[in-house]
Amino acid sequence: MPADERDELALARWRLVLGRFSDPALGGCQGPSGQFQGQGQGQGRGAGGQGRPTSGRGTGAGGGLDGKGRYDRMERVLDYLYGREYGGRGVRTDRQGGPGESVLAIPEWLHDVRELFPKETVEVLERHALERYGMTELVTDEQVLQKLEPNYELLKAVLSFRQLMSPKVLEVARKIVRQVVEELRRKIAKDVRQVLWGRLNRQRRSRLKVARNLDFHRTIRENLKHYDAERKQIILQSLLFFSRVEHHMPWHIIMAVDCSGSMMDSVIHSAVMAGIFKGLPALRVSLVAFDTAVVDLTDQVDDPVEVLMSVHLGGGTDIAGALGYCETLVRSPTRTILVLVTDFFEGGPPERMIAAIRRLRESGARVLGLAALDSEANAAYDRQMAERCVDAGAEVAALTPRRLAEWMARVLS
Repeated sequence: MPADERDELALARWRLVLGRFSDPALGGCQGPSGQFQGQGQGQGRGAGGQGRPTSGRGTGAGGGLDGKGRYDRMERVLDYLYGREYGGRGVRTDRQGGPGESVLAIPEWLHDVRELFPKETVEVLERHALERYGMTELVTDEQVLQKLEPNYELLKAVLSFRQLMSPKVLEVARKIVRQVVEELRRKIAKDVRQVLWGRLNRQRRSRLKVARNLDFHRTIRENLKHYDAERKQIILQSLLFFSRVEHHMPWHIIMAVDCSGSMMDSVIHSAVMAGIFKGLPALRVSLVAFDTAVVDLTDQVDDPVEVLMSVHLGGGTDIAGALGYCETLVRSPTRTILVLVTDFFEGGPPERMIAAIRRLRESGARVLGLAALDSEANAAYDRQMAERCVDAGAEVAALTPRRLAEWMARVLS
């Protein structure tokens, strides 16, 4: 490649990193259509601005990864998104009129992002578009939504903006929610079922001969009478195995989930966990969602998608009111576990919440305060209030789904 072409591509790469205001420092660079883009003609590509002239999609695709046209398209796509940063900092992004091309439409922007960048970069760009720059068009336009890759971040965006969606868009959104939730459920259920349903029951024996279930100690004791003194070996006439737990004592699990605005990740995982618990033998599950009001979603607990599409995130928090409602659901206190999923930022008088926890504990019910976790299992909650709940008799922890299952397994056994 000639030196001047290498220099031109190097400048193009630096512009991708530094943005449009790097023109003066880079000394300008040649546009794909042969027009010189110098200091006085830098074109913004943010929302409402003109785009840098390009020779169209064909130039970029035909030029390959190192083609100048491709770099110009990449620059245009990046500036459409990150050019918004300048406006947020008070920098004027309006440009002079001229022969520049029309502003990118959202579907076109998505198309170019997916065509020009690797998958990892696409996910970052889409996440920034939704979370950082509030491009709600990504989840309120049917055509746009159909082109997005279903993932956890998109799930959160759909749940945040579903009130803005028309019925047709909601239909597409529901399919995305179901696909992501089902994938999340499979991932979590594998661990949860292994912990809760796969524990060894050392009081029962099984005729199913599986190596990992072998009861070594009892097998040796039972076969000591077959000891061969000459060979100095125990002859195993019979093997004894543990059985796996397949039935539980009837327990009532009440999940009270805080749906205030900061609880998105916890609400998603709680809905999935409630559905998994409902599928286990001899467990009765109630699901209660609350902010300043209380909604009983027990009739939908089998379908986490319906739960998530029903709750409205936002508003204040009345933990005491939710606990008061949960008290009315308790039938057999000593067989009841109340899992309170919250960040412990109580909106009302804390004394009411503490009193409700004391009443539940005095009745014999177990109370687990499950501190809010984000998608990366980072805890975010009012530690001082959580300590007061512990003093009232609750057990409080920040647990991943697997750790929650392990805690419940200890209680159930």
